[in-house]
Amino acid sequence: MMQKGKGRFINRPTRTGGRNYDKFFIYIPTEVARDGTFPFKEGEEVALRIENKRVIIEKTERN
Repeated sequence: MMQKGKGRFINRPTRTGGRNYDKFFIYIPTEVARDGTFPFKEGEEVALRIENKRVIIEKTERN
């Protein structure tokens, strides 16, 4: 069974080319991300969708 933990949705504004942009991140606790059943590796591209007020994160399919 995969570890459980509480994460956080955060905004880290950044300045690029003289303009301010929002950068949003979802923080996943280390103990969850390092669990052997965690499905993602660092730097992997993911697909996001919203379904019934939930954010679904999946691996992207490689073409």
